[in-house]
Amino acid sequence: MSTPTRDALLADLRSSGDAVLQQLRALPTANFDRGCYENGWTARQVLAHVAAIEWSYPRLLEIAATPAPSAGDPPTRTAQGGIDAYNARQVEKRAEASIADLLAEFARNRAALVGAVQGADEARLATPIRSAGGVTGTVAEVLRTVAVGHVLGHLRDITGA
Repeated sequence: MSTPTRDALLADLRSSGDAVLQQLRALPTANFDRGCYENGWTARQVLAHVAAIEWSYPRLLEIAATPAPSAGDPPTRTAQGGIDAYNARQVEKRAEASIADLLAEFARNRAALVGAVQGADEARLATPIRSAGGVTGTVAEVLRTVAVGHVLGHLRDITGA
């Protein structure tokens, strides 16, 4: 895995964010009540997961600025009770949110992530880190994996494409 430049990462974040919003806005609302994915979720719950986790990605840049807990260990983002419990809590918190609300939350959080990456220098993006989900690499690599790859994977889950 090669570390993307800030400009390449920004292009990936923008294009994947646009794809999520365009494709999911085009789906009939009834499509969000179908399907069964990881954790037995419907497409609507997968969208709630995507909207929920998006806020955490800029925090990886903040964590990368803190000293590692011990020499040789990258700074780590941890999820209280484990990543699966965290994801379940975040989806449950959004149980009453509309599809439009979830898409708006995703859009706000993606914009915040793009802004955070724009404000980061290449040294920060090259800092080793470990995400709450266990993805390790440079901040830029981890963001490309989780904020682009993971999110686009869930987009495919929802759309069936």
